[in-house]
Amino acid sequence: MIQHFVERSMKRGPASEKLVEKINADFNTQAEKAYANVQPIAGAEEALKQMKAQGLMLATTTGFGRTLEDQVLKHLGWEKYFITTVSSDDVVDGRPAPYMIYHAMEAAHVNDVKDVVAVGDTPLDLQAANNSGVRGAIGVWSGAAPQEKLRKEKYSQLLPSVASLPELLKKSY
Repeated sequence: MIQHFVERSMKRGPASEKLVEKINADFNTQAEKAYANVQPIAGAEEALKQMKAQGLMLATTTGFGRTLEDQVLKHLGWEKYFITTVSSDDVVDGRPAPYMIYHAMEAAHVNDVKDVVAVGDTPLDLQAANNSGVRGAIGVWSGAAPQEKLRKEKYSQLLPSVASLPELLKKSY
């Protein structure tokens, strides 16, 4: 995304690449500070435990870089819940491209998009889910985007919180 906006204002080349690197490094430094003591969404960890107990394979994808993703998961102690974690560093194109979802499928050895349900808290998450062709695109407004923004996208379900996921997945998927 940074590269996209830099290239809108200057020609691609060594100078633009240097500026992208500088902005990206500053962003990552600021994000790592901001998320250093991140607190979990109420009910999220219990939901992860329940979904694992249901036999679901869980993966996480994020538009943040690998360092920040690892930092957050380690801080929360949640690494153990996920088969794989995919960051924007792992793919060429981030959301709304479907590649993070496909990368997670590859790591989990899941061959059919109809076996996958994607859950996200931003319009770009829902767009990526729809672009991937997965079975379900579930939006939750307990995270980054409010319900009104998620409603503007194509979705299979909208939930107030990730805490509601285990029951929904047990019944509907």
